[in-house]
Amino acid sequence: MSYKAEYIWIDGTEPTARLRSKTKILADGAEPPTWGFDGSSTNQAPGKASDCVLKPVFVCPDPIRGGDNVLVLSEVLLTDMTPHPTNTRAKLTPVAERFAAQESWFGIEQEYTFYKDGRPLGFPAGGFPAPQGFYYCGVGADEVYGREIVEAHMDACLEAGLALSGINAEVMPGQWEFQIGPAGPVAVADHMWVARWLLYRIAEEFGVAATLDPKPVKGDWNGAGAHTNFSTQAMRSSYDAIITACEALGEKAQEHIKGYGADIEHRLTGMHETAPWSEFSYGVSDRGASVRIPWQVEVDKHGYIEDRRPNANCDPYVVTRLIVDTCCTALEKAGQV
Repeated sequence: MSYKAEYIWIDGTEPTARLRSKTKILADGAEPPTWGFDGSSTNQAPGKASDCVLKPVFVCPDPIRGGDNVLVLSEVLLTDMTPHPTNTRAKLTPVAERFAAQESWFGIEQEYTFYKDGRPLGFPAGGFPAPQGFYYCGVGADEVYGREIVEAHMDACLEAGLALSGINAEVMPGQWEFQIGPAGPVAVADHMWVARWLLYRIAEEFGVAATLDPKPVKGDWNGAGAHTNFSTQAMRSSYDAIITACEALGEKAQEHIKGYGADIEHRLTGMHETAPWSEFSYGVSDRGASVRIPWQVEVDKHGYIEDRRPNANCDPYVVTRLIVDTCCTALEKAGQV
């Protein structure tokens, strides 16, 4: 007997990496081994030295094929078994380990847009639908498009054992969101990449594409982000730690902007529930700020913050690394751990 292992990895496409996958047939009882691929076809190696290595790092049930089949998220290594330059997970893990005692938790809100026939699902050919306003968390065939795909994706994530915590329709037709978390910095990013792969794969069966473009439609339409909720043990017990984290993010604002996804300036304009990409602000219950402190957190004097800047097309390994490094370093220096 044998089973199928779908190896999934992140390629070297710039400025936004893409997901790749291929199948390996394994004997029952065999663990997914390291494997290889042609890096010259994924923007990760030249043709004269094209071999790259896949190292399994997260394995979960395959909800599409079912049975004993699995999904195998893998890091990319060079043939000397060191991390490939595109391997952002390898850059996150030492940071996560260094600050592990602070117990960082993340919840990432992944927005995305369905496309069919060259336009967002629900947009009429050659024109525009009614202005946004009724689509967010809407119900009814005149407000919601692609729900059958969203439901199938939600079920698949749960069957795979991912830390999916919810879904909702978003502000623009054909635009949706799913949330991953709470989980630690490495786990939330692993689960997010697998959830993205499942989204693309399931939408494929409906003849629909899913895009993480941060501004899929120009003009008076919301962009697509990956709002990132974050807390440490200290923040979950102290409002002073909340403020320390917000202030630290402000001091490193431009470094974070550079790591929060390509074309971020197209989305962070100061309109459509965003702060300008070139400015930093934080505030209570303010969705026009760079970082929002939920009103309940101010009331309770402890909890979490929401960094509203990351793009839908961000690399969650980069986002969690930047936030942990910046906030946990500041909290450590302030003695708030």
